[in-house]
Amino acid sequence: MTDIEIAQQAKMKNISEIAQSIGILDDELELYGKYKAKISDNVLKRLAGKEDGKLVLVTAVNPTPAGEGKTTVSIGLGQAMNKIGKKTVIALREPSLGPVFGIKGGAAGGGYSQVVPMEDINLHFTGDMHAITSANNLMCAILDNHIQQGNALQIDQRNILIKRCLDMNDRALRNIVCSLGGKLNGVPREDHFIITVASEIMAILCLADDLFDLKKRLGNILVAYTYDGEPVYCRDIKADGAMTVLLKDAIKPNLVQTLENTPAIMHGGPFANIAHGCNSVIATKTALKLGDYCVTEAGFGSDLGAEKFLDIKCRFAGLKPSCIVLVSTVRSMKYNGGVAKNELTKENMDALNAGCANLEAHIDNLKKYKVPVVVAINHFYADTNEEIEFVEKICKKKGVDFAVTKCFAQGGEGSIELAHKVAQACEKENHFEYLYDTDMPVYDKIETIAKEIYGADGVDYTKEAKKSIDAFIALGADKMPVCMAKTQYSLSDNPSVLGRPENFRITVSSANLSNGAGFLVCQTGSIMTMPGLSKSPAAYKIDIDENGNTIGLF
Repeated sequence: MTDIEIAQQAKMKNISEIAQSIGILDDELELYGKYKAKISDNVLKRLAGKEDGKLVLVTAVNPTPAGEGKTTVSIGLGQAMNKIGKKTVIALREPSLGPVFGIKGGAAGGGYSQVVPMEDINLHFTGDMHAITSANNLMCAILDNHIQQGNALQIDQRNILIKRCLDMNDRALRNIVCSLGGKLNGVPREDHFIITVASEIMAILCLADDLFDLKKRLGNILVAYTYDGEPVYCRDIKADGAMTVLLKDAIKPNLVQTLENTPAIMHGGPFANIAHGCNSVIATKTALKLGDYCVTEAGFGSDLGAEKFLDIKCRFAGLKPSCIVLVSTVRSMKYNGGVAKNELTKENMDALNAGCANLEAHIDNLKKYKVPVVVAINHFYADTNEEIEFVEKICKKKGVDFAVTKCFAQGGEGSIELAHKVAQACEKENHFEYLYDTDMPVYDKIETIAKEIYGADGVDYTKEAKKSIDAFIALGADKMPVCMAKTQYSLSDNPSVLGRPENFRITVSSANLSNGAGFLVCQTGSIMTMPGLSKSPAAYKIDIDENGNTIGLF
């Protein structure tokens, strides 16, 4: 069966029953139908004195066309933890419509490890993405209106930093000219669109402590410069108040459930190759209060999502992971060893041996944070015992725990071994530390990430990037963490270089300041902030059948 067929047969419980199972009171739940709801901020206030549960981060190796199933493993692990008597709440990101209708797909897991209602989650859900899009575009509209209505702040329309957004893959909107058609339609200028999950509003929503912290961060967004080169912030154009009102419901986490009725909180969805790639701080903190364990994930490989989770999100939120799960597959290692996608089902020990270098690099990276690591091999039907045993030996040699998970085919039952290993790892000695200190000079922070996580020999900068970084340092970015925008497909900034690259340098091509989010973004290589649809996008397969049911959604 397809994912959607499995999801449509799910025996869901009323979301109120799911909420009661983890101690949420009736008046702390805002219902969106029978199977999804928003959680009031009163939960965190009421449980402020309660000890947090243990935080389990799920990350992965560099993604390959074969697919690693990180979200599926996160869900399967959460289900398995509850099966072995560990009260667990899952905390995930929300899907973006762009990938849903494009190539990548949704973010609700797969097989028998899914969150439901899958259709709702992958499409409009509770409207968070629309609220973020509206808030972002309100800011842009107010800025252009300020210029039209006399431009009291003397904003230089050639030096506007914010971009409009849309939660869709639409390459035609990447670079546009707006305000055409005469004097009444505004001052013509070059403009751009980005996908909603790449907007700073998304990053801010996911890092804010509460509604009032959200408003403060929105006000701190650097929107433009004046003709004299002075910074203009969102609060200066008086957009922050109305934007906060648009986001007052979106900031509340969403409660859903898995196929096995395990509670799952889904909230926020920043991309990890552009932004910090983690669900909201509020959602994670809520899950930690409601469960003895919180299983959460960070986007793409550990070089992106995990690094940002540990160095940005944990730093801002005061979080400390008890265990890190690193997801890989035999197929991905063979792909990194040079095997073509259509040959991955054949046993190939030489390629597996060569491709293990990528897994080893990610293990080495995560061990630098001094948190116990468990490698989870997401099992596929063609994996042989010899291949699995070989990977297990590699993990033992690296000094990390190892487990095979069959959560796609078997749900929580297929991740029991992994659940036991994770529970044991959470009790081990833990000396979590960040990769770098924020008091380090900005260029040293960038170089530390490039050398320690990517394995680069050093960092080069374009003139434009260096000029931007120096300007942002002058505005106070010297004490901020760094958010690297990089291809997810390689440890380097070249997506075609697989395995464990050596003898290379990273090039920072441009930089921008997410002043409201609180980090400096450095772009490497060619990172697309507004994706386009492929020649045959997933949208072609999505339809309604004669009974009004959705079909083709994975």
